[in-house]
Amino acid sequence: MSTVAIAPESALMPKRHYANVRHSVASWLLTTDHKRIAILYLVSITLFFAVGGFFAMMVRLELLTPKGDLLDGDTYNKMFTLHGIIMIFFFLIPSIPAVLGNFLIPLMVGAKDLAFPKINLFSWYLYIIAGVVAVTALVKGGVDTGWTFYTPYSSTYAKTEVFLAVSAAFVAGFSSILTGLNFIVTIHKMRAPGLTWFRLPLFVWAHYATSLIQILGTPIIAITLVLVAVERIWGKGIFDPSLGGDPVLFQHMFWFYSHPAVYIMILPGMGVISEVITCFSRKRIFGYEFIAFSSLAIAIVGFLVWGHHMFVSTQSTYAGMVFSFLSFLVAVPSAIKVFNWTATLYKGEITFEAPMLYAFGFIGLFTIGGLTGLFLAAMATDIHFHDTYFVVAHFHYVMVGGMVMGFLCGIHYWWPKMTGRMYPPLLASIAAALVFVGFNCTFFPQFVLGYLGMPRRYHEYAQEFQVLNVMSTAGASILGLGYFIPGVYFIWSLFWGPVAGPNPWHAKGLEWQTTSPPPTFNFEEDRPIVVEEAYAYSIEGAESVS
Repeated sequence: MSTVAIAPESALMPKRHYANVRHSVASWLLTTDHKRIAILYLVSITLFFAVGGFFAMMVRLELLTPKGDLLDGDTYNKMFTLHGIIMIFFFLIPSIPAVLGNFLIPLMVGAKDLAFPKINLFSWYLYIIAGVVAVTALVKGGVDTGWTFYTPYSSTYAKTEVFLAVSAAFVAGFSSILTGLNFIVTIHKMRAPGLTWFRLPLFVWAHYATSLIQILGTPIIAITLVLVAVERIWGKGIFDPSLGGDPVLFQHMFWFYSHPAVYIMILPGMGVISEVITCFSRKRIFGYEFIAFSSLAIAIVGFLVWGHHMFVSTQSTYAGMVFSFLSFLVAVPSAIKVFNWTATLYKGEITFEAPMLYAFGFIGLFTIGGLTGLFLAAMATDIHFHDTYFVVAHFHYVMVGGMVMGFLCGIHYWWPKMTGRMYPPLLASIAAALVFVGFNCTFFPQFVLGYLGMPRRYHEYAQEFQVLNVMSTAGASILGLGYFIPGVYFIWSLFWGPVAGPNPWHAKGLEWQTTSPPPTFNFEEDRPIVVEEAYAYSIEGAESVS
C-alpha cells in the first residue's frame, strides 16, 4: 500500500498560480513573492552545487594515485579551497532555509508572504552579488588558503585572490542575516489564528532556532573577515605575529561563528526529517516539545563549543577540558531528536516513498557523523585525529550525509506542492539508494585513512593509502550519479509529470490545505484557522490509497 494519491488524468492544476501569473523575466527578477524567490534560490544554489561538485571531482581524481600527477600542489590547494568556499557559503548554509524555508514558512504559518518581502528579494540579490564575486576570484586565479582563511597566511603571505574570496563570504553573510530576520518576524507576528507556539510544525521551530544563530553569529564572521582584509591591505597587526598580532585570535573569532554555522546547516535538515517521518509513519511525532526545545538547545549550546577546534593550539588544558565537556553536551539534544524519530517510527504504518528513504539515510549518516564527532571532542583522541582525513569524513557525514540528504528529502517531499507535478517514484528510490551507497563508499574509507594517519589537504600521500583512496574516488562516482539523476527527473516532471493534486501524501499542515502550486497569496479563500494539534495523524483513521 502507498500513501501517494495521484490526481486523475482529468484533473488540472489551478489555472492561475504563483509561477504562471506573470511570465516576463522582469516579473521574476523583481518579484516579492516568497515562492518565486525560493525558486530563484533553488536555481542559483543548484548551479553553485554543480561548480563545487566539479572541484570535488578534481580533488578525488588527483587522489587516485599517490603522486601529484594530475594537479600540482598549488592547483590542488585552489581546488579544495574553492570546493569548500562554494559548498559551504553558497550551498550548505543557504540551501534549506533559502529554498524550502522561503517557500514553506509563510504557508506553514498561514501568512500571505514573509514579513519583509522586499528585504527577502534583496537577500537573494546579495547572494547573487556574493556569487559573482566568488566566480570572479575563481576566474582571476582562485584562492589557496582553505575555506577557513587561516591567518597569517591569508592576511599576509598568500598571493592568490584572497580579498575577493573574503569579500564574497562577507556579502553572503548579510544575505543570511536578512533571511533569518525575515523568518523570526514572520514566525512571531504572522501566525494564523489558532496556530499557537506548540502547534507550529517542527520545520518552523528548526528554522526559528537557525535564524537566531544567523542573526547572532554571522556578524562575528563578518567582522573577522573585515579584519583579515584590513591586515592584508593596510598591514595592520591584528593576526600576523610579525606585525604584533595574534593568529590564535583569528581562530577564536572564526570558529565562534563557524561551529554554530554547522547548526545553521544541519538544523533545517532536522526540521525536514521531523515532517517526513511523521507523515510516512502516519503517527503523531513522539515528544513534540522535546524536539522543539532541542532545536533551541542546539542553537544556544552551539555557541559555547568553538574551542574544540583548538585543542592543539595555545589554548590551555583547562579551557580544553571545558570545551570538551560542552562538546559532549551539545550531542544530547541531537540524540533526543534521533531517539524521538525512532520512537515515532515504532509501530507506525510506514511507507517507503522516496522522501522517507532519504529520511532514513539522514538518520543513519547523521548518527555516524555525530558519534565520530565525539572522538574529536575528546582531547586525547583529537590530538591524533586532528587535521587527518578522519576530520574530513566526520564533517562530510554531518554536512553531506546529513544536510544534503535532508535537502533532497525536503525537495522530494514538497516538490508536488512547489510544482503541482509528481516525479517517477521508482527512479527517485533508485537515486536515493545510489546516494546512500555512494556516500558511504566515498567517506567511510576516509575514517580509516585518518585513523592510519593520512593528513588532509595533501595532494601526495604514502603508497599504502592508495587502495582506500581509490575506493573513495569510486564511491564519489556513484554519489555523483545519485545527485545527477534527480536533476533529470525533476526537469522531466515539470513537463510530463502526473498532476499531483493538493495533497498527494495525505499530509498534515497548512501548506497542504491550499492548491498545488499555491496561488500568489497562498490561500484562495480567507486566512486559515488552526483547530487541531500539530501532526494529528491517526493510524486507525488514516486514509491509505493504492
